[in-house]
Amino acid sequence: MSNQTIASLPAEASAEVSAGRGTLVDVRTPAEFREVHAVGAVLVPLDVLELSAVETARGSDRGPVYLLCASGIRATKAAEKLRAAGLGDVRVVAGGTQAWLAAGLPVIRGRKTISIERQVRIGAGSLVVLGTGLGWFMHPAFFILAAFVGVGLIFAGVTDICGLAILLSKAPWNRTGKENSAVSVPSAS
Repeated sequence: MSNQTIASLPAEASAEVSAGRGTLVDVRTPAEFREVHAVGAVLVPLDVLELSAVETARGSDRGPVYLLCASGIRATKAAEKLRAAGLGDVRVVAGGTQAWLAAGLPVIRGRKTISIERQVRIGAGSLVVLGTGLGWFMHPAFFILAAFVGVGLIFAGVTDICGLAILLSKAPWNRTGKENSAVSVPSAS
């Protein structure tokens, strides 16, 4: 099997999983999964993704592993990681959960949550305002905070790796939701 990403349309993945010919693994955060997820999906967040967790999710099913995230970016990273670990038939659901919803496929809806992307915008904006305010009213050295956030946003845009998003994904309010999970996710107790 090549390292090239194999994409599957949401309807194809849904039909195959429903027929028992594959496993649907959602690699989003527990909070995103809790808000809405495809029927039959098993949660294995990207930040804790290991081959053993996917094998646990598969059980005795040796069909393809269909990976699902919000839009396809994290699922593609997960596919690369699983292929490198030796898993052969890994497919990314094209367009992710957004495309799944657009196709009208069955989902389970839970409690609404603020997306990690929005949390990053709120956090980055707050830090810029804080750094600017402290720099203006306290000491000019605080302007460094605003500049640091700007550099971080540029880095995130260029590399598609956002340190603030990684940090926020580990926050207690984003780590709840053990339902349908193949991995043990710490609860917010």
